[in-house]
Amino acid sequence: MAEEQNQSCCSLEGLKLVSTTSSGVEAGDENIILNPRFDDGLKNWSGRGCTIALRDSMGDGKVLPLTGKHFASTGGRTQTWNGIQQEITGRIQRKLAYELAAVVRIFGNPSSTNVLATLYVQATNGKEQYITIARVQATDKEWVQLQGRFLFNTVASKVIIYLEGPPPGVDILLNTMVVKHAEKLPPSPPPDTQNILYGVNIMTNSNFTDGLNGWSPLGPCTLSIADGAPHILPPMAVDSLASHEPLNGRYIIVTNRSQTWMAPFQEITTKIKLFVTYQVSAWVRVNSVRNGPQNINVALGVDNQYVNGGQVEAAEDKWYEIGGSFRIDKQASRIIVYVQGPMPGVDLMVSGLQIIPVDRKARFHHLKKRTDEVRKRDVLIKLSGCNVDDGLGAFVKVTQVKNSFPIGSCIGRTDIDNEEFVQFFVNNFNWGVFRNELKWYWTEPQQGIFNYTDADELLDFCNKNGILVRGHCIFWEVQSAVQPWVQSLSKNNLMLAVQNRLNGLLTRYKGKFKHYDVNNEMLHGSFYQDRLGRDIRANMFKTAQQLDPSPLLFVNDYHVEDGEDDKSSPEKYIRQIIDLQDQGAPVGGIGVQGHADYPVGSIISSALDKLGVLGLPVWFTEIDVASTNEYVRADDLEAMLREAYAHPAVEGMMLWGFWELLGRENSHLVNAEGEVNEAGRRFLALKQEWLSHAYGRVNEDGEFVFRGFHGSYNVEISTMGKKVSYTFIVEKGDTPLVLDISI
Repeated sequence: MAEEQNQSCCSLEGLKLVSTTSSGVEAGDENIILNPRFDDGLKNWSGRGCTIALRDSMGDGKVLPLTGKHFASTGGRTQTWNGIQQEITGRIQRKLAYELAAVVRIFGNPSSTNVLATLYVQATNGKEQYITIARVQATDKEWVQLQGRFLFNTVASKVIIYLEGPPPGVDILLNTMVVKHAEKLPPSPPPDTQNILYGVNIMTNSNFTDGLNGWSPLGPCTLSIADGAPHILPPMAVDSLASHEPLNGRYIIVTNRSQTWMAPFQEITTKIKLFVTYQVSAWVRVNSVRNGPQNINVALGVDNQYVNGGQVEAAEDKWYEIGGSFRIDKQASRIIVYVQGPMPGVDLMVSGLQIIPVDRKARFHHLKKRTDEVRKRDVLIKLSGCNVDDGLGAFVKVTQVKNSFPIGSCIGRTDIDNEEFVQFFVNNFNWGVFRNELKWYWTEPQQGIFNYTDADELLDFCNKNGILVRGHCIFWEVQSAVQPWVQSLSKNNLMLAVQNRLNGLLTRYKGKFKHYDVNNEMLHGSFYQDRLGRDIRANMFKTAQQLDPSPLLFVNDYHVEDGEDDKSSPEKYIRQIIDLQDQGAPVGGIGVQGHADYPVGSIISSALDKLGVLGLPVWFTEIDVASTNEYVRADDLEAMLREAYAHPAVEGMMLWGFWELLGRENSHLVNAEGEVNEAGRRFLALKQEWLSHAYGRVNEDGEFVFRGFHGSYNVEISTMGKKVSYTFIVEKGDTPLVLDISI
């Protein structure tokens, strides 16, 4: 740890610590923090709701500066937001990315707690904004680095950076702070994917034709071979395998298990290629469910780090298909794969474990054909009128102006202060959803104190730009997302607060949102159900419809499409939806969030096939994919978008952000200063691919035929005597659209 601290100190020493002019920060390494090491005492620093002091030691000499001669400490903290601050107005520029590095620790009880760096921004109109830059678990034993990146877009009259977070009475210590214009890293090169045998199982002896060869027990459990497993391949693996030979029915059985992690394992270190997505597929079973459903997990040990390869819940005495995926981005000295999970004493059975390098190009080729079937319609243009003879041999040029399929993104109130952000959003999306501004903790952070201003301004922005809007969300079932004052209510008062929330939101915005996510993530939380009873979820839907009958009311959850979480399998989601419907809930749509780690087409498609049986529209509501390599990120994004667009059950898809520092880390399509990366270029290329254009001459019957994506079109017809233009719309339909055009 001492070496790590010295390295941290050295990295700070290496930064150029100079004052900047009031004109702002140019690209480079100038620190906008004045007196960053307290060499000039406490000049430029102040307490935020508390006192601060300059120290050379504390705790009877046990606390010394990590670097330099001094550090600052707080005193008299009575609120969590009290801390050390510096005003940086005039030295920081909007729409630029910045990075922070600070050395911090705490003094007091508890001995470990979070320290946060926060940016306070006051707009020229007086409106206030707080941006969390970074957080770290700090202790009273050693100095730690607090690091983060941030962006602010608001035209500001005042900007302050400060440290906060620990409970009242705990002092925050700051040794040094650097805030500088973030370094632009060079784009990552495309990964080397040569010499990969796509569609070939990399597991040794997965059919157990050679007994236990290649397999070993993880821990002191017992492995043996038996017969009686399915002979068919796991369905999700079929599309990914180059050959489809049936299984032989043999399986491995694990007995004498005294820990959940005891399992059969196989080392695959030399078989794994970096940045390649691998699909996991197998049949699994347990010998008993007397003690309740059992979680079964295909896992990887990557230099002793756990990687999830897929999960399933075994609730009955039968074989279950397990599916998942993984990717390794850094070279490892040892990689093992094992199947674990059931409670001690439960025997585990595994058959036909497949780990398959996924051939994205082949999958995309398949999806293009399927997309043409699902998202296009035949169009017949017939020329008519008194001058029809002049139209024989006429030249027709058809141009699609807009694809009508809903493609949207989340946005936040301060995002729309950035002109370049607005331009990209308006040009490339036709739907929007608010990142946080409609959530209950945002609109009523304290009981009776409401903030609808941000949502009102976002809604006005969308309306002015012709953007349709989803309402996310009325409630959030996960307790950590419920504001403290709501958590503290008694049952009766909570029921009253829920009713007030419904009345306030649904009447204020009646008719203005096309969808609502009624109670977010009910597969992963149960805050309201635990306190108000099983009926509360259905009643939320019913009351919402009574107050505003126009929007579709959605369920919305994550990991439904990727096999990573046994809490949210498609089967469990379907059971939840049917249960709500049986209670009279008007469920109008199924939200699949799409926060994917390693998307695999056959797994996504399988989930959509199952959900599609319900006959409700399916929307991908929060798509994001993350990778430090922008080419891998582009492949993942293309996989998600193509799977969604090619599936007939899907009626819309939303990205959960596209701009750097305004969403999941390493998921952006556009960097903080407006440069489109490879993932963004791939997105824009798909948008162009999904526009239809056609040209040629009419046939001898005066007809011109083409097949085009649903949406708005212009057609230009040139005859010997004149040129005419028309507009038309291609809507969904199983029969050809016939257009009679008089010339």
